[in-house]
Amino acid sequence: MKYVIVLGDGMADEPIAQLDGKTPLEYAKTPVMDALSPVSEIGMARTVPVGMKPGSDTANLAVLGYNPRQYYTGRSPLEALSIGVDMKPTDIALRCNIVTISEEEGIPFEERTIIDHSSGEISTEDAAVLIQAVKEVFENETYQFYVGTSYRHLLIWNHGQVVELAQPHDHLTEVIGPYLPSDPVLYDMMKRSYDILNNHPINVARAAAGLNKANCLWFWGAGTRPALDDFTGKTGLKGAMISAVDLLKGIAIGAEMKVIEVEGANGGLHTNYEGKAAAGVKALLEDNCDFVYIHVEAPDEMGHQGSVERKIQAIENLDGRVIAPVKAGLDAAGVPYRMLIMPDHPTPIRCRTHTPNPVPYLLYDSTRPVDNGGLIYCEKDAEKSGILVEDGYRMAEKLFQKD
Repeated sequence: MKYVIVLGDGMADEPIAQLDGKTPLEYAKTPVMDALSPVSEIGMARTVPVGMKPGSDTANLAVLGYNPRQYYTGRSPLEALSIGVDMKPTDIALRCNIVTISEEEGIPFEERTIIDHSSGEISTEDAAVLIQAVKEVFENETYQFYVGTSYRHLLIWNHGQVVELAQPHDHLTEVIGPYLPSDPVLYDMMKRSYDILNNHPINVARAAAGLNKANCLWFWGAGTRPALDDFTGKTGLKGAMISAVDLLKGIAIGAEMKVIEVEGANGGLHTNYEGKAAAGVKALLEDNCDFVYIHVEAPDEMGHQGSVERKIQAIENLDGRVIAPVKAGLDAAGVPYRMLIMPDHPTPIRCRTHTPNPVPYLLYDSTRPVDNGGLIYCEKDAEKSGILVEDGYRMAEKLFQKD
């Protein structure tokens, strides 16, 4: 038996008036998921434990079978694993976003607003140049910067503290003052980064091209060195991760899973969907993997942007350009498989950030179709099923038939 998780990050949502009261998942044209739905188990899962922040970190740990209450030590340390930073016990890792803040003349830094948490999905190449510019000013034995992917980068704070820091995507369009760090050094670096970056040649060129400037650092997600159990030792399966996002690759590295890099996979709407699907099929059929986790970031990013149309497009891309070829490849090979399709958390268009609500899942077994009474894979029908996996980290046990 082969096992697949196709994870549409942030895919779950709420009913939207302009979609006639449907969610993007319900409204999108998803013929493959529609065909799988009547012969699959459909239900809801609570991937974010009550009382924990609804982040992709806690939620994806849960989907992979790791109880966040036991294994979570912060988001950034997981990203540090992916970037290749060997954290010391005294290190604190912080996510270092490059964001877009407003640039009105004559107002204090603290009164500016945050416009875009991703700086228009800036390329890694351009972001690396900007990170180098701030490194030259701020880096020392205590603070070291590391380039990640797109707008997502890393700060290591030697002998630091796990301080409370605001997630930028939670406060889009808001004045930044109330959300700046209480730590004076972090505050100072964020404030001074605006002066370094706003008129940097890369940002001058971005503005001329009608793109959002990447003009300010934003620190968040502080945590200590993680310790995850070995995935193979935990499950008896050889697993592989396919994702463009350092967080997911870091989880995989911490769990000693294989990380498969796909050229052109960038975490945005225009990512290499087909490459991810092909890599997943190859891992299962040719590379002796038992399990692949195919993570697609695009629905989450479109939710943060507040774009209904683009979120629908991301979901349709997931269906037609990832799920369809994975299913076709495994069917053609004649191997038995179980496929779990789900989000990690909702990212509703209404609020443009994550919520902790349960998410819908679809679990398909190629050897054992089920009759679910005609349910379609969407939030409404998943709730109608009456199935709720309260401890979301047990979804992996359900997939691997160990529940």
